[in-house]
Amino acid sequence: MNRPHPILFSSALALTLAAMPVAAQPPAPTSILPPPVSAPPVMPAPVAPPAIVTPPPLPLPPLSSAQEKWLNDWLRRGAAEGLMAKSKAGTALSGDALLSATLDRARALSTGRVDTADFLNIWALRPAPFDPRPSLAKAIAEDRLPQWAATLTPPWSGYDGLRKGLVNYERIRDTGGWPKLSADSSPDAIRKRLAIEDKAVTPDEKLVDAIQRAQRRYGLNPTGQLGTRTLAELNVPVEDRIAAIMANMERWRWMPRTLPVNRVQVNIAAAVLTMFEGDQPVKSMRAVTGSPDNQTPMLASSIHSIVVNPPWNVPASIAKKELFPKGRATLIRQGYKIVGTPGGGERIVQPAGPNSALGRLKFDFNNPFAVYLHDTPSRAKFQSYDRLASHGCIRLEKPVPLAEMMVAGDPQLAGQIQSLIDEGKTQRVSLPSEVAVYLLYWTAFAGSDGVMNFRSDPYGWDKLLAQKIEASSRRLDPTADHSTAIASKD
Repeated sequence: MNRPHPILFSSALALTLAAMPVAAQPPAPTSILPPPVSAPPVMPAPVAPPAIVTPPPLPLPPLSSAQEKWLNDWLRRGAAEGLMAKSKAGTALSGDALLSATLDRARALSTGRVDTADFLNIWALRPAPFDPRPSLAKAIAEDRLPQWAATLTPPWSGYDGLRKGLVNYERIRDTGGWPKLSADSSPDAIRKRLAIEDKAVTPDEKLVDAIQRAQRRYGLNPTGQLGTRTLAELNVPVEDRIAAIMANMERWRWMPRTLPVNRVQVNIAAAVLTMFEGDQPVKSMRAVTGSPDNQTPMLASSIHSIVVNPPWNVPASIAKKELFPKGRATLIRQGYKIVGTPGGGERIVQPAGPNSALGRLKFDFNNPFAVYLHDTPSRAKFQSYDRLASHGCIRLEKPVPLAEMMVAGDPQLAGQIQSLIDEGKTQRVSLPSEVAVYLLYWTAFAGSDGVMNFRSDPYGWDKLLAQKIEASSRRLDPTADHSTAIASKD
């Protein structure tokens, strides 16, 4: 049987090369003649850089009265796209003011209302630049504004599900929201509260079944009991649910308009990894993502290789805060190695093996945060419904099947991952083709039945982003209702 050809990590070769003598070189020839006298060099005259010529903006054709009316109506529907809490009924725009508002709305729908300069650094998922002027000019000339507007929003069902959910939750808000429950609430009050969000609730249904359905929508353990966590989710104000939907719609606008058909997606907030093949989800598994104090970043990259039996080079921050305080003797007794650094310092390495914090597999992809996917010897956390507990990397429930899917295209590696693990050597396996990976933060999404699902906002990003959306709309959008706040600020 042909063996795979991974790259072995070995220090022997480096030591051998370092010990080899450098071949002797003949002495450089010397001259007995005096050096020639030369004239001082003539410095060339400085050359001014070419002037940067910015072309004038593409002129837009004049609007007909019917087109002006349509665009004003379209602009007033901004709240339906999660760009503001409410639109205001104001004077119709015309001329340059209308065209300027239209271009601004087009950019907001295509790449997000919040400017990337106002992103947190850890929101490393950046939308591609977009200039709506050429397509708008064409749409005006061809009188196809509705068709043009339909191309601006993200083409994903996830976005469309949120848009429909937003309509429902704004209706709930405008009709008074929902009552607050307590542990003493009557079964009728609980049933009535559940039915506001879940139209499948019926008077003769067992209450425990309706509660379990709600718990699944919130990512909670479906006990069917109205415990503290369930009560807390049911009592989240409807304004905060709207803010979460708006924030998630904005994140969809940051996504590329085409995605690789084979990819890995991690929902950080839900702590779930999903593998896509042919643009269809084919495998999901539980994950452990960053704790609120060690947030996992949002980003897009490509997995290029897998390290089998990886050692753990402990990050300096973890070593300082968590390991060095234990004392050198304890660390050595626990199997760690303390290694000197060129600057005279020390770092900690946990050798590869069954007890390594990285487990038996590490999935590498380039990113500025030094995060990756990896195995773990600590399996108990995967049984929990609270799985935000890592230092920022993503621990995987089923790393071996995931690795097998990634190497399936290489006949020498297919089916060999466990064999490589069993060899006990640290080896880097290059993938037959890189696999796109997206670390995303979805806290609101529509289920297959159209009912909204929510996850808690562990990093506080939903409310912050919703406030940024609203602030940007008030500053830039003449159709925004400046008197409306979208969410409580506590």
